[in-house]
Amino acid sequence: MNVLNRIFDFYLDASIHVALAVYALVHVTDITLGYGVDQHLSCFLFFGSIACYNFVKYGVEAKKYILVATRYHKNIQLASFLALAIAVYHGYFLKMEVWFGVTALVALTGLYAVPLLPHAKNLRSWGGLKIFIVALVWAGATVLLPVLEEGGQMDKDVWIESVQRFLFVLILLIPFEIRDLVYDSPELKTLPQRYGVANTKIVGFFGTFPFFFLIFWKDTIYIYEAIAGGILFLLLGSLMFVTKRQQNKYFASFWVEGISIFWWAVLFALEKLF
Repeated sequence: MNVLNRIFDFYLDASIHVALAVYALVHVTDITLGYGVDQHLSCFLFFGSIACYNFVKYGVEAKKYILVATRYHKNIQLASFLALAIAVYHGYFLKMEVWFGVTALVALTGLYAVPLLPHAKNLRSWGGLKIFIVALVWAGATVLLPVLEEGGQMDKDVWIESVQRFLFVLILLIPFEIRDLVYDSPELKTLPQRYGVANTKIVGFFGTFPFFFLIFWKDTIYIYEAIAGGILFLLLGSLMFVTKRQQNKYFASFWVEGISIFWWAVLFALEKLF
């Protein structure tokens, strides 16, 4: 049992679960917009997410982002380098337009973690920006990049999907923000720090309304997308009520993160049904 627990913890700590959530949202875009998914892009985003997330999580604590202290973190570092190598391989097959988008998102991710100048702050430390930067990167990676790779136009439905994805990720981040209250520096000025836990949960709850009803502003609406959106609307709204400051170890890192995978599974099943 201890071995299984260690494997599961490594799966979470090495950002594999996060990467699977990104992979799932890319396929959500495939189903909701119907552009198809390039497998090189989906693999690039999966393995690239492992490398990028581990860089953000652990890089700032490692000397020069290379030297790490513990064996456990060395294993995560090795997994990150392997993931980066695989991501580079799949990236070779991507269109130049996609690489422009990737460059912008990677730059934003880098600024989130790394100060540009000595004694300067990174974007993560700018009051209140953290949650919005993460949501913006996820929306760009899981909606705009697949559309660019498939040669689609940035039409009304694509922008609505992007706003929906931004709201979806923003709502999912609230349990993490509440969980991290005890660790976050006061200068971060996160939503719970500024407005309190109760008010932040209310903001998240009301965010579920535009997330769902934007579906009906699209030019092309699929019944399975509306049903799945309704299920997510109820699930995300309920999530705001069950989120607490004192959370189970895996509540946010596994269950909340897994909602993206659940969305993909529901859409996949409903699409086959209808």
